[in-house]
Amino acid sequence: MTDKTATRAHLATGEKTSVLRVLTYAGAILAFLIGSGFATGQEIIQYFSSYGFWGVFGTGALVLVLMTYVAVEFFVVGNAKKFDKPSHIFHYYCGRYLGTFFDFFSILFVFLSFTVMVAGAGAVFEEHFGISKYIGGLALALAVGISVWFGLKSLVDVIGKIGPLIVVIAITLGIVGIVNNPGGIASGNAIADSLDLTRASSNWFMAGLSYVGFCMLWLAAFLTALGKTARSKKEAASGGALGAAAFSIACVIIALGLLANIERLTGAEIPMLVLANDIAPWVASGISVIILAGIYTTAVPLLWTVSSRFFPDKTPGFKYLTIGLAALGTFIGLLIPFSQMVNVVYVINGYVGVILLVLMLVKTVTRIARREVL
Repeated sequence: MTDKTATRAHLATGEKTSVLRVLTYAGAILAFLIGSGFATGQEIIQYFSSYGFWGVFGTGALVLVLMTYVAVEFFVVGNAKKFDKPSHIFHYYCGRYLGTFFDFFSILFVFLSFTVMVAGAGAVFEEHFGISKYIGGLALALAVGISVWFGLKSLVDVIGKIGPLIVVIAITLGIVGIVNNPGGIASGNAIADSLDLTRASSNWFMAGLSYVGFCMLWLAAFLTALGKTARSKKEAASGGALGAAAFSIACVIIALGLLANIERLTGAEIPMLVLANDIAPWVASGISVIILAGIYTTAVPLLWTVSSRFFPDKTPGFKYLTIGLAALGTFIGLLIPFSQMVNVVYVINGYVGVILLVLMLVKTVTRIARREVL
C-alpha cells in the first residue's frame, strides 16, 4: 500500500507540475506578444475592428487557427531538435540561404519593433498627459538603454509581472466598451468601412495573415528556446496551443469593445485610454502608467536581442552598440506618428512572415507525408 500510495503521489505531483508548466508556457506567449500595439489598442483597431464583423470574427478565427499551429510547431520542434542557437529554427524550415535571410531579417524586425515601442510611449505621454511625445519617447529610450547597459534584469523581471495584468485590463476595457454601448457593435459594423481608419490591409483575410506573420517573427526563436526546456512534446504542444488560443480570444473580446465605440475612436492614437476615460479620468491615468510599464518591459528584451546578436552581453561593443541603437530607434520612432509606425512596421514585416508561414506549412506537410517523427 505504501508503494502504491507513493506512486500515486508521485504521479499526482508530476501531473500538477505539468499543468503549471503548461500555464507558464502559455503565459510566456501572452507576455511576449503584449507590446505597445496591443496594450494601446492601436494594433487591434488596425487588424480587427476596422473591418467590422468580418475583421473581429473572420480575422479572429484565422489568427486562432494559424497562431495555434505556429506556436505548437515552434514549441515541438524546439523540444525535439534542441538547437544550439534558437535562430537555427529558420534554417530548419527554410534551408541554408533563406534561413540566413530570415535570421537577419528577424533581427531587423526586432529593432524596428523597438522603434514602435518608442513611438507608443511618446503617444501615451502626448495624448493622455499632454506632454511632448519627444520627451516621452526619449524617456523610454533612456530607461531601456540604461537597463540593457547595466543589465538590470531584476528590475525588468519585477515590472514584467504586470504582463498578465495588462491582458486582464485590456479584456476588461473591451467588456466595458461592449456593456456601455451594446448597440454600437452593429452600428460600428455598418459604418466601419466609411470611417477614416488606418487598416493593416485592404481586406480582413490579408490582415489576419499579416498579423500572424509579424507575430511569428517575434515568436520563432523565443518559442524554440522555450520548447527546449519542456519535458515532453505533449507539454510543449499544450503550452503553445493554450497560449495561442488565449491570445486570440483576448484579441476578439477587445476588438468587439473597440468596434462598439469605433466612430469616436477614429483618429485616437491610444484607443484603450478613450475607453478607460469612460470609467473615470483617474482610471485612465492609472492604466496609462501600466501601459508605459508594459512597453518598457517589452522594449528592453527587444533592444537586448539586437545588441547581443552582434556582441557578447556586457562587453564594451555590446554597450556602445546598445546606446547607438537606442539613439537611432528614438529618432525613427519619433519621426512618424504611432499609428503609422504600427501600420508600416508590423504590416510590411507581417507579409514577410507570411512567406515563413508558407515554408513552415510545406515542411510540416512533407514531414507528415514522409512519416518523420520528431
